[in-house]
Amino acid sequence: MKVSIERSALLKSLGHVQSVVERRNTIPILSNVLLEAGGGRLGLTATDLDITIVEETEASVQADGATTVSAHTLFDIVRKLPDGADVSLTLEDGERLLVESGRSRFRLAALDRQDFPTMSEGDLPYRFTLAAEELKRLIDKARFAISTEETRYYLNGIYLHVAEDGDVATLRAVATDGHRLAQVEQDVPDGATGMPGIIVPRKTVGEIRKLIDEVDTGIDISLSDTKIRFGFGGVVVISKLIDGTFPDYTRVIPQGNDKEMQIDGKLFAEAVDRVSTISSDKTRSVKLALDDDLLTLSVTSPDSGTATEELAAAYSAGAMEIGFNSKYLLDILGQIEGETASLHLADPASPTVLRDSMDTGALYVLMPMRV
Repeated sequence: MKVSIERSALLKSLGHVQSVVERRNTIPILSNVLLEAGGGRLGLTATDLDITIVEETEASVQADGATTVSAHTLFDIVRKLPDGADVSLTLEDGERLLVESGRSRFRLAALDRQDFPTMSEGDLPYRFTLAAEELKRLIDKARFAISTEETRYYLNGIYLHVAEDGDVATLRAVATDGHRLAQVEQDVPDGATGMPGIIVPRKTVGEIRKLIDEVDTGIDISLSDTKIRFGFGGVVVISKLIDGTFPDYTRVIPQGNDKEMQIDGKLFAEAVDRVSTISSDKTRSVKLALDDDLLTLSVTSPDSGTATEELAAAYSAGAMEIGFNSKYLLDILGQIEGETASLHLADPASPTVLRDSMDTGALYVLMPMRV
């Protein structure tokens, strides 16, 4: 194998694939990136056995071939080469990859490409296309609520499914960690009707999100009940899905919250952030006292003291006090893009629904806490 490629093109492709590779691996080949040269192109593949990223980029191929080398080492080398440099990759005796650029030479240990694991796509019967902005919105407004608790592994991702409400069907993304819930929906794209409900793993969501920013066209999505494939032009991501049953999240979305408060979302978030400065790390609690057209935020910390702040709000449903984890509240308020955030409350012990005045397809639920 012998191939020459411009540094920026190689760095971009390596940046896409190497992030899948775990820093610590008990299986040496999983630390490597598969390089395949042929037909005027260089293909790069990385995997952790659960997710695989494949990218092809144009290159000058003098000799076809393939090998695998350390993904992070090669990425770091190319990253430190000067801008505009040409990089030459030559496989020597099947055991070393010679990396040359200018007066720099590196010989990297190579492992046989035959040992590199491949993930078969299998049959992916459901195929549809989402605009980059649509997929970005579904991910951004839901992923903050993904659980990191490994014991409830079925919550460690975004639940993507077609939901039907009467005669109206929507493509819905849901994430929850038991303390807060995010539900985002949009029109069902052609080809998605009848798809099974799937749980896309947290790591896959993160990798996909990084790639979206470089795409301004449609993203091709194919899936079965065990795997999902994303096509971003020259980049393909194939991932296993979480094998579990997502709980019936609709049961925790309250329908009878009759007390509504409307407030400037940006000012509300800034005030919560300010008063929570003195909250203790253990509870992070902030108390909301609602009265006629007035919201009073307060935090009491046995170590630091107290903090209060008043905000104007549209509210007329009677005095009420309720407490929230300030971090969870800020996570939700960070998704509010419109000027007004709407809080629908029932009582201090019941979950609260938050909505964005500018995005009617997004809904958030936050569990209260005692303060």
